[in-house]
Amino acid sequence: MDTETIRIHYHSDKIEKLTYIDGKSDWIDLRAAKDYRLKKGEFAMIDYGISISLPDGYEAIVAPRSSAYRNFGIIMVNSIGVIDESYGKYSTDDVWMAPVLAMRDTEIHVNDRIAQFRIIRHQPHIRFEEIGEMHGDARGGFGSSGIQ
Repeated sequence: MDTETIRIHYHSDKIEKLTYIDGKSDWIDLRAAKDYRLKKGEFAMIDYGISISLPDGYEAIVAPRSSAYRNFGIIMVNSIGVIDESYGKYSTDDVWMAPVLAMRDTEIHVNDRIAQFRIIRHQPHIRFEEIGEMHGDARGGFGSSGIQ
């Protein structure tokens, strides 16, 4: 497997260094770099305490951890985040953060795992070809893959 080197600046010595999720996934956890006390309905920008310089042609996809709502009662208001290589490339002032909304009163502490990310290559340039109709068997429509 290829290994890329990515430059990172930690804004806090209190957060754990980035690592893969328990060696089980190629996603990497993001942790709160500060303590937060939020009331139901309150908006906050959760500081992950890092700046990353992504190589040209790469971007990071940031998604909430599946346990973020259960453990903290927060939702990321942008659902997922996309960070391109221009953010943080030249400045440690470009700190990774997440916009969240508290759905109940909650507390988030330094090192609580809030989100996860992966770094991917940019999508290739795509040309769309318009056609009259598609031919073949329908899958069954939106939400048709079942419950289990």
